Amino acid sequence: MSRGGHSTDSKRYYDWLFYAYQDHIASLVLAEDKRLYSMAAFHCQQCIEKSLKAYLLFKNRKLFDGHNLTWLCKQAAMMDGSFTQWLSISASLNRYYIETRYPADILLDIDRETVDGLIDATSEMLDFICEQIKFDYNSYHKKIRRK
Repeated sequence: MSRGGHSTDSKRYYDWLFYAYQDHIASLVLAEDKRLYSMAAFHCQQCIEKSLKAYLLFKNRKLFDGHNLTWLCKQAAMMDGSFTQWLSISASLNRYYIETRYPADILLDIDRETVDGLIDATSEMLDFICEQIKFDYNSYHKKIRRK
């Protein structure tokens, strides 16, 4: 499921991690308003999706398509077995991709405790992936701002 050469998405894994960090920061800000808990959860999902795609790009130079975090995490685990520790949180975050952005008959009940748990797990997984790739958001952010 990799994209062909016609994709306009960046093939620079550091760019993917930069945007993952932006999603993480957004989740922190949105979590401060209980009306926006679902948006905070969505940005947690996006953070991990972009992080996993960055790792996969780093390891095999291919962009992987799709939004299923469990599938992306399993792809990463085939390259490094330590990613199996993240399968559970990946599966949990999957439900926040669509259900947080579109009206549903049965609404997700997202409270502060849920959001805090998602943010904590997202932060841990993001840090783990950044360690694997040797990415430092603060240094990269300064580099981007100088351009």
